[in-house]
Amino acid sequence: MQLLGIVAFVVALLFSVMVHEFGHYLMARRYGMWVSEFFLGFGKRIWSFTKGETEFGLKAIPAGGYCRIEGMAPGDQMPEGAEERAFYKASSGKKLVVLGAGSFLHFVLGYLLLFTLFAGVGTNQVLPIIGEVAPNSAAQSAGIQAGDEIISINGVKVTSWYKDVEVIRNSQGKELSIGIVRAGEKIFITATPRLTDIDGVKRYVLGIINSIGLKRVGVAESAKNAFTVTKSFITESARSLVKLPSKIPALWGQTIHGEKRDANGLVGVVGVARVSGQAVGDSQLTIPERLATFILIIASLNIFVGIFNLLPILPLDGGHMAVAIADETRALFARFRGRPRPTAIDVTVLTPITMVVFVILACLTLLLLVADVINPVTLKL
Repeated sequence: MQLLGIVAFVVALLFSVMVHEFGHYLMARRYGMWVSEFFLGFGKRIWSFTKGETEFGLKAIPAGGYCRIEGMAPGDQMPEGAEERAFYKASSGKKLVVLGAGSFLHFVLGYLLLFTLFAGVGTNQVLPIIGEVAPNSAAQSAGIQAGDEIISINGVKVTSWYKDVEVIRNSQGKELSIGIVRAGEKIFITATPRLTDIDGVKRYVLGIINSIGLKRVGVAESAKNAFTVTKSFITESARSLVKLPSKIPALWGQTIHGEKRDANGLVGVVGVARVSGQAVGDSQLTIPERLATFILIIASLNIFVGIFNLLPILPLDGGHMAVAIADETRALFARFRGRPRPTAIDVTVLTPITMVVFVILACLTLLLLVADVINPVTLKL
């Protein structure tokens, strides 16, 4: 099962890459740019077909993918008759849309996965099902039994135990009418909560311990919850990226000196794949719980990758977006001075900077790879 989880993660990751590149492809075509290639993988071409002017296919190394838009820099050679369709000749607004489309679809995919989690699979919640009845409690005196499902309190339907339990806590010791389903039969039981000291806090309780399990919610609530969690993931991903440089020394110690890995620290693709495999293969979880955990991992990964790609450094999409913004800023100043629009910035001039960033990212990736192999993060489920 653990191997299945790792394979599922790899498939989900490659699908996410395709979604990202498809965002670039759609918007580039929308604005009339020339898209010559759309490939999953790198290296030697394994299989491909051509539709219209674009070649689609697979390459030997499944380590990502790309969408080749012609004319990214002024020095690029364009097919004859297509010179005006070069990327660099588009308006800055169109460039930003094309470049940002990949990350945008990561956010959309993350949101859809979270919506599926809430509406189709469910999340772990306290259920209105009695798991255990405390001895000598109000619940035991009233005849409430383990396995009973509470469906109403004082005639009001129970919809969310997290909220509905407040009726018991705020009862002031008054008698309550509890609607229960037992062995398929609906019955009503009268119970009087007792004031009890719980961890130094006095509350009115019945003396029941509820079961915890997956619960699905309606479409509207799922849409709202998915938006809230997506927003939270975006915020946390941005904070993590800000703190990333400060976490590298700790990662070095965890890799070289074998210090304990921080579950909230830096984790590479191999580490996330291992965690996914652990989640899917955990025999202590039910199959729906494994699926829910896997969906949550993939959703959070997509949102993090979406934010990461927006960093204003080349060769990331955010770096190219920063160049487009700089172009437009230069054009704005030129208009103020009554001068013609300057020539678009040639990103090839920034190649040395791009290479430095690439080497730094490659070294960090290698460090993460070694750490994930020799000192992996363990998921506490």
